[in-house]
Formats: sequence, C-alpha cells, structure tokens
Amino acid sequence: MASNKKESWEWVKALVVALLLAGVVRYFLFAPIVVDGESMMPTLHNRDRLVVNKLDKPERFDIVVFKATETKDYIKRVIGLPGDTIEYKHDTLYVNGKPMNEKYLKPYKEQTKDGDLTYDFTLFEVTGKQTVPKGQVFVLGDNRRHSSDSRNIGTVDMDNIIGKATVRFWPLNDIGVVK
Repeated sequence: MASNKKESWEWVKALVVALLLAGVVRYFLFAPIVVDGESMMPTLHNRDRLVVNKLDKPERFDIVVFKATETKDYIKRVIGLPGDTIEYKHDTLYVNGKPMNEKYLKPYKEQTKDGDLTYDFTLFEVTGKQTVPKGQVFVLGDNRRHSSDSRNIGTVDMDNIIGKATVRFWPLNDIGVVK
C-alpha cells in the first residue's frame, strides 16, 4: 500500500513539474496563435494556426503578432525599422530611398488586374513622422487593399510585439516555416 502511495505521489509531482514547464514555455518562449481575418493573404489565411517565437527581435519583412488594443492582437509584416523612411510609389516599396523586392506579394500582384495592390503614400503622409521613431516599427498586412495596419493605426511600439510568427502547424497541408 505504501508503495502505491509513493508511486502516485511521484506521478503527481511529475505532472506538476510538466505543467509548470509548459506554462513557462508558453508564457516566455513560444505561443500558439490563430490568424483571425484575411489581412495577411495570400501568405496566411483566416484560421491558420501558428507558433509565435517570443525570443527573437523582429527584423524587416518578419511577420509579427502585436497588441493592437487591450483586447485585440494583430498579425502583420514589419516593413520599417527605427530610423527608416518609408514610401510607396507605383506599387513599389522604397525604404530609405531604395526599392525593395517584396517577393511574398508576387502571387497577389499577379492576380490584381485593376490597379496597384498598394496605394501611393509616404510615412509622413500616414503618420506625420519623417522616420520610424526609435523603439517602433512600421507594419503592413500582405493583403494591402484590406488591412488595418500602420497606415491606419500608426507605428507599433516594440514593447507591444508579442513575437515573431515562425511556424504554421495548421492546416496540415500548409505545415512549414512562415516567410
């Protein structure tokens, strides 16, 4: 009888340790998220499930999840880093005056036959700032015609970034690294 009690106690301890470890990993390292909406199409689709890496610092063109409001998280692509100037002209992104190749938009641009995918703007026109402020990033959704992003909400404070989307694990036929 004592042996059964001891074995049960060992199982309880193992379970508690496993739950604590899972909590630490979930809170500090990685988190699952569900894409809500179509603002990142064609890269990500509504109801896709992703793993967000909370350790890596976001870089240009990374897809990040951030606190947009008290109750809402957004998922967008980092376009501008602190100190950058941003301009869109004739469906081409210019960062610090240099044209950027947004290869992730190529499939969407090929489907768009009725004008530019992204309307012309400068950072100053949409935010009132000449450069992306220190400690902030400028983000855009890949579905440029249907995205609430830095053109509407302004630049995003780095402290509000939850993490970088790294892996899609659902649907099963789309499992892989997020680019």
